[in-house]
Amino acid sequence: MTSFKSKMFNFLMRNGHIFQGKFKKDVFDSNTSIKKFREQCEKGASKYSKIPKDISINEQFIEGMKSEWLIPKDSNTNKVILYVHGGGYVSGLCSDHRGFVAKFAKNTGVQNLLYEYRLAPEHSFPAALDDSVKIYQWLLESGFNPDNIIIAGESAGGGLCLATLLALKEQSIPLPIAGVAISPWTDLTCSSKSYKTKNKLSPAPLNSWSIFSKHYVGDNNAENPLISPLFGDLKGLPPIFINSGEDDELYEDGEKFYLKSKEAGVDVQFRAGRGMLHCYPLLSPMFKEATEAMSEIVVFIKKNLKE
Repeated sequence: MTSFKSKMFNFLMRNGHIFQGKFKKDVFDSNTSIKKFREQCEKGASKYSKIPKDISINEQFIEGMKSEWLIPKDSNTNKVILYVHGGGYVSGLCSDHRGFVAKFAKNTGVQNLLYEYRLAPEHSFPAALDDSVKIYQWLLESGFNPDNIIIAGESAGGGLCLATLLALKEQSIPLPIAGVAISPWTDLTCSSKSYKTKNKLSPAPLNSWSIFSKHYVGDNNAENPLISPLFGDLKGLPPIFINSGEDDELYEDGEKFYLKSKEAGVDVQFRAGRGMLHCYPLLSPMFKEATEAMSEIVVFIKKNLKE
């Protein structure tokens, strides 16, 4: 049974439009301003911008990308989580994800490298993927052993994390020891039933995922596995942990990727968050379910990094 605290929090999230004086959720279309959406994301992230104690932040430009190291006190500098931020491929900065990733670093006890890949619609596929492969290669060239690297991400970043694994495999680049995908977007054809059945439960604007997909896919085929990793050959991927909230449009994206990975022989774990929304583990320790989900992720990371 879901906790009262999580029900209250989810209610507030689902009905955020009402508290903004709107009777209905926003509906996205091809004319929706991405600039305005980005501004809203940055404003919303300010509520979660507090940095935990004992986390230091070091800025660095890597391969032309603004990046930040979020480093827990006394962490092993030989190990790193390459964190891929979400935002529908159209938004996301170090500044609006810093609070979440800093907490992620605090919980795992591992330094995180957060970076700003190029965004659509200004830069459609394969810009974000190329940037992700490039920064991973930079880690290898800087002396990090792949056995000491985990790639993790949430939402579109979770999907990009998985697509990056496929790209690395395709290019015969040594794979990281494991991957973590929170509410991953794995199918940019947006064909799963969840996109329709979860609309009223999710706080996301109606039709937003379809619009984000058009911006990122551009003139390419959305079934390209490097865009939609669900359609890829998943054999040979490293251990993967997937968490998806059941009340999220992307729920089936995570579940389907898990089932296909398992069939391909991948060491994969899946956590379905009953009554939970998009990326809820990142809200730990606000309510019990988020804390439990984050604890499972921490156990997975420490096991694979041999912490």
